[in-house]
Amino acid sequence: MTGNLINRYIWLVDVLMRYGKLTRAQIDELWMKSSIGDGKPIPARTFFHYRRGIEENFHIDIKCTPQKEYYIEAQQTRRERAFTNWMLNSLSATSTLGDSGEDVSGRILLEEVPSAREFLPSVVEAIRNSKVIQFTYAGFNRSRAETGIKLSPWLIRLYKQRWYVLGLREKGNAVRTYALDRIKEMTITSQTFEMPKDVDTDSFFRDIIGITSSKAAVRTVQIKTNNTLAKYLRALPMHASQTEQVGDGYSIFSYKLKLNYELVHEIIAFGPQAKVLAPKELQLMVLDELKKTLDLY
Repeated sequence: MTGNLINRYIWLVDVLMRYGKLTRAQIDELWMKSSIGDGKPIPARTFFHYRRGIEENFHIDIKCTPQKEYYIEAQQTRRERAFTNWMLNSLSATSTLGDSGEDVSGRILLEEVPSAREFLPSVVEAIRNSKVIQFTYAGFNRSRAETGIKLSPWLIRLYKQRWYVLGLREKGNAVRTYALDRIKEMTITSQTFEMPKDVDTDSFFRDIIGITSSKAAVRTVQIKTNNTLAKYLRALPMHASQTEQVGDGYSIFSYKLKLNYELVHEIIAFGPQAKVLAPKELQLMVLDELKKTLDLY
């Protein structure tokens, strides 16, 4: 699939997601005004091939109403919508950067991120076929790599540009999370597993920031911010449960979350722009981390 074709798929999906239902005439009008259009309407046969290509490659079905309006059926879950948006954004960025040429590539600065490309396909394959994986893991908190770990992979999570696999570890029969960039070698075994019927994969990370889950109760977290930080949080919410109460020169953001390590460090990263109002336990957790940091100086 060429980059130009990917861009056309992405353009059509993006337009329908932004505008909702559109007739072919409305789509053509937008197409002729776009930077990737050729000033002519999309031929009927080409439009049919675009619809089929989008369904086959992105699993996005473009439907048509009796009034001949085209639309994208809403995904059933927030996770599906997030995956679609992430995939489209990633493909769009990849295609744009790939077509930028040598004259521009030297002026595009990218962030170095841990690589997961070696083992991500294997984990996806194992999940698809319900196969146990076996690997060696060099965790940051161990002096030596641990070998022979057997895991029934339940789901994959992307957090802060690092890929993780969560599943049931055979040793100890415990749920564990592993960073793919810390895996040194991996094999897909012939051993199969079944997803427990009482396991809801959405629930593992629904009420947390980051990857450290727990069985703790969900708490109401309140953070007071200045106006500058409030603008950032409105544009990019810290969590899906975020709500805001606007005051005179400040905002109070509320969340439904479990307290964990990543939440504490997310708050600390806000610096003097934010203060924890509740719960008291979270205040103490943040204060303890700050004291440990100050003790280093």
